[in-house]
Formats: sequence, structure tokens, C-alpha cells
Amino acid sequence: MGKGGGCVPSKKTHHVLPSSPRNRSSSPPPITYSGDLKTHLTISPQPPRKLRIFVVFYSMYGHVEILARTIKEGIDSVDGVEGVLFRVPETLSKEALEQMMVPEKGKEVPEIEVDMLEEADGILFGFPTRFGAMPAQMKAFFDSMGGRLWREQRLAKKPAGFFVSTGTQGGGQETTAWTAITQLVHQGMIYVPLGYTFGDGMHQLDEIRGGSPYGAGVVSGDGSRPPTKTELALSEHHGKYMASIVKRLVQ
Repeated sequence: MGKGGGCVPSKKTHHVLPSSPRNRSSSPPPITYSGDLKTHLTISPQPPRKLRIFVVFYSMYGHVEILARTIKEGIDSVDGVEGVLFRVPETLSKEALEQMMVPEKGKEVPEIEVDMLEEADGILFGFPTRFGAMPAQMKAFFDSMGGRLWREQRLAKKPAGFFVSTGTQGGGQETTAWTAITQLVHQGMIYVPLGYTFGDGMHQLDEIRGGSPYGAGVVSGDGSRPPTKTELALSEHHGKYMASIVKRLVQ
């Protein structure tokens, strides 16, 4: 008995309540552990989602498709970004294509449906010229964007650009892309020109070269001229450049 009449229990004394129905708990005892929680639980972080740039193109004789595949290589070389190839639907009949000796298209590149554009973080549209502007197949695809996508501005703020194919150097390397900008404007999209970011290759005059500050390009001649090394290098650069812009705007 200490001062004040209180009893000071010993430090070694343990008081245990009697085991009775009144003192039993229906819930299980808490789980205890010692040490750092990190040593008990290992949580693997989920890898970040890659940004996706859709490369949407129309190619009748294959020149635009070659550029599209090269652009995809450039996109894929940028960490955290991947390119996805799509064709736009053909509007000509099979008989008309046969008469024009258009080669059959492979099945590895799927046709795109217009509502799929919402899934892209950025888009590059590619097409040949028809008298300085896009062909009917590409125009029909853009026209199909006039429903919910346009009405609700579902594509607003998405970065987008162009690459083209023409028969001659003066046949629309600039105007084919320039006249297509109105399609992006009405959707609220962000037009991303290539500028002169390709460096000295944009100023060479010792060879015929497609491409302009509006985007990558190829001069196909009568259809028998394949893309040159410079045109392919410019296309790959376009893919890398677009990927860097998408990363900057989206992330």
C-alpha cells in the first residue's frame, strides 16, 4: 500500500480477464507482424500504357503504304509510343480496280471504322493527290466523321498531321496537305506540321524528293518510281517527330 491508499502493481504482474461468455469476442483476433511491411508484401507496378498514334492511310498502288510503314517504324522507336496502321475503306468497285490494274491489298492492315479514331492519342493521315487535293476515298472517310464525332467534338485537342504521294514535284506536295487542314479544323484537332525539322535533308536540290514542311511525301512519277532513301528517312523522321509531340501534349 503506497501513499494515497493506491496499490502499485508490479511490472511483472499480468492481469488476464476470466474466460467467460461475456468477455469472449465473436471477431477473430487482429493479425500482427513485426518488421517493415515491404518485407511482407511485394507489389509489382503496372507498366504505363503506351501512347498510340494511328497511321490512317489510303494507298492505291502502294507508295503511301510504304511511307506509312516507315512512319510507324519512326513512331515505334520512341519510348512509350507505338504506331498502329489502318486503311480507309475503298469506294471503287472491284471491277473498276481491276481495270485500273490496282494490286490487291493485304489483310494484315485492317480497315478502320470512324468511331475508332477516339482511341488514338494522335493521328497521321496519308493519301495520294488528286489534282492537288485528297482523293475521293479519303474525302469519303472524312465526310463520315460528320456525325457524333463532329457533333460532340470527340476528336478535339488530338494532334494530327499528313503525309502524301504525288506524281510530280509540283503536283501537290504542299497543297494536298494544305487543303486537308480544314478537316482537322472542323473537328477541333491540333494540326502538327513537320516544318524543316528534318534539317539539311529538307534543303537538298541534287535529287527529286517528296515531302514538305506540311509532312512527309513521295514523288511516285507514273507509279513505277519507289520512294528514295531520302524520302524514307524523312518519313521515319516524321514518325519520330510526331511521337515526340504527342508525348509532350498528352502526358
